[in-house]
Amino acid sequence: MNPIYIYGASGHGLVVAEVAGICGYDNILFIDDANAMYPSFEDISKENHIPIVIGVGNNSIRAKLFEKAKAHGFTITTLIHPSAVVSLSAVIGIGSVVMPNVTINAKASIGAGAILNTGSIIEHECRIGDFVHISPNAALAGDVKVGDFTHIGIGSAVIQGITIGKNTIIGAGSSVIKNIGDFKKAYGVPCKEQKNEAVKS
Repeated sequence: MNPIYIYGASGHGLVVAEVAGICGYDNILFIDDANAMYPSFEDISKENHIPIVIGVGNNSIRAKLFEKAKAHGFTITTLIHPSAVVSLSAVIGIGSVVMPNVTINAKASIGAGAILNTGSIIEHECRIGDFVHISPNAALAGDVKVGDFTHIGIGSAVIQGITIGKNTIIGAGSSVIKNIGDFKKAYGVPCKEQKNEAVKS
């Protein structure tokens, strides 16, 4: 048996569990603090010989659960779907999940606890921070920098050399052709910061 804990049993956790199964884990154990159908973290907190991955889509919640698991001595696992194309020179941080058909090209770096969702493209020399979510079919051209806790919406495109700050939300289908600051909501074609819609820290 090759067990793994999935911390979070809702929609994203189900997808993470499938990736784990394809990666060779044959005993998927869900835990969820908000669903009485499953054990809570406290129920299994001494079972730290079993690896764990955080199956929660919300960036800030995922970070908190990551730190809790780490503090209890768990090995936090990185999952990479076998259909993903990952450069040998790319670096992927602990606890990140790389979904099917993702491309990560030369010298890209991915922080801890990130989600690279289905079909997303991370081109050469991109720098993706911790606890970032790159949504399905989002495409980042070369040398793009994305700050910690930022969410890039589904189907968005980011041109080469752009910097997107931390704790920022890029809306679905956006075309990012200018730098975007920290704690911003931005969307549209072209993508524009929304002055009255700041993201709270």
